[in-house]
Formats: sequence, structure tokens, C-alpha cells
Amino acid sequence: MKNSTERKRCSWCLGSELYRDYHDREWGIPVRDDRLLFEFLILEGAQAGLSWLTVLQRRESYRAAFDNFDAEKIARYGSREKKRLLTNPGIIRNRLKVEAAVANAQAFLAVRKEYGSFSAYIWQFVNNAPLVNHWETLRQVPAATAESKAMSRDLKKRGFRFVGPTICYAFMQAVGMVNDHVLECFRHPVNLAAARQRRPASKVKSEGAARLQKGR
Repeated sequence: MKNSTERKRCSWCLGSELYRDYHDREWGIPVRDDRLLFEFLILEGAQAGLSWLTVLQRRESYRAAFDNFDAEKIARYGSREKKRLLTNPGIIRNRLKVEAAVANAQAFLAVRKEYGSFSAYIWQFVNNAPLVNHWETLRQVPAATAESKAMSRDLKKRGFRFVGPTICYAFMQAVGMVNDHVLECFRHPVNLAAARQRRPASKVKSEGAARLQKGR
């Protein structure tokens, strides 16, 4: 029988200590650091077709293999580095995903040069403030939203790969652009405070997303 004082969490993280720790310490907490944003962008792309747990189990190996997600170094990877990555058992050895990581590093640097930081660019899709949802169950959480679709379209125009609307929404959840912890989860009120405002994403359309939907 479960202890009545046990913390309630989003059901997706139950059954794995690694998942639970990630949920408790990172998922949904706003990220503004460019290096960490880039890390999540690459890892979310690596997840395509797989589970997030599969990626988390290889996270440290990814950091070691990809120079701690230093975009400037990754952008210069040539055939030798790509071959090295494809023989690394610690990461997901998919040629398209490895090549995408290099292309995304190059596109990332271009965005950073244009906007001053990747953070300034990516957070505009939610008008620079986390969107707060109030889901009662995991079944209510969408796979994609108007914001993630707008983000996907613009990233693709800029040369990013593995950035479909669903991947973009998972990225938004991970870096705290949206708070999708269910209401009973102990992390929801914590992230609600981090958002500094109360507004459901389903009812508020960010100005940044609306502007980009119109073609900027």
C-alpha cells in the first residue's frame, strides 16, 4: 500500500528512477541558457521514433560524444567526426540524426548571430513567458499546438532538421516554455510560480507565434 504522504507526479515518469529524477529536477523548468537549449533541441531530435527514456539513458554519452553540445565545435564536424559518432555505442547511431545534429548546430549559430542569442529567438514563440496549462489527466495533453507548429515551420525555413510540430512541442515542454504538469503533480505549483503568470496555453495565443504564422 502506498504511503499517503507520497508525492504525486505526472504518470509518465513513474516506474523509472531516472525518469522520476528528470521530471522532478528539470522537466518544465524554464531554460534560457543557449547551450542547454541546444542540448535539448538535439536530444529531442534524437528521440524521434523512440522513447524519451531511451535518450535520457544515453544523455551523458551524448554530452561526451558531442563536445558537451558546443554548437561551434559541432558545426565544424566533417566526415571523420560523423563516422566516429556512427560507431559510438553510447548514442543513437542513426546517420540522418547525426547529420541533423551538425546541420542544426550551423543553423543554431546563424540564429544566435541574428538575434543575439538562441534564447531570444525561441522564446518569442510564447511571447517570452511560459504558457501554463491546467490539465487534469495526461490524456488531455496535446501532441502539438499552434505555437509548436509555428516554431516548426520557422525552424525548418532556417535549415533545422528533425523539428516537426510534435518534436517542437516536446522541446517546449522540456525547456519550460509550457507547463504541462498535471494539476495534481507536486511540480505544477512550483512551475506555475516560475511562469510568473496564470494563463492556460489553450486560451492564450502568443504574439510571437501569431506573428510568425503570418510570415513574420
